[in-house]
Amino acid sequence: QVQLVESGGGLVQPGGSLRLSCAASGSVGSINVMGWYRQAPGKQRELVATITSGERTNYADSAKGRFTISRDNAKNTVYLQMNSLKPEDTAVYYCNARSLRLEYWGKGTLVTVSS
Repeated sequence: QVQLVESGGGLVQPGGSLRLSCAASGSVGSINVMGWYRQAPGKQRELVATITSGERTNYADSAKGRFTISRDNAKNTVYLQMNSLKPEDTAVYYCNARSLRLEYWGKGTLVTVSS
């Protein structure tokens, strides 16, 4: 089992920045890919960015050039640096971890972009 705990969400003005963190615990050695997804009100959950154990990254088009995903393997933590935030980035952001067989989700952290 893997437990994921997100932090770093909050209220930010358009154009501002936030850094989300996701701390993993438990059977972290089984994790191959970690990532961030988001779900806005009334919409389906969507991919934001992923990072492999080899630090290969993948971004949604909406995140390219503004968001950066990174990981600290020593701390079992993945980060999402979000810059130039827009109101349409408002959503609950979920941390995700995948092993060969299983997938895990955090409970989410709310990001609100509003003036």
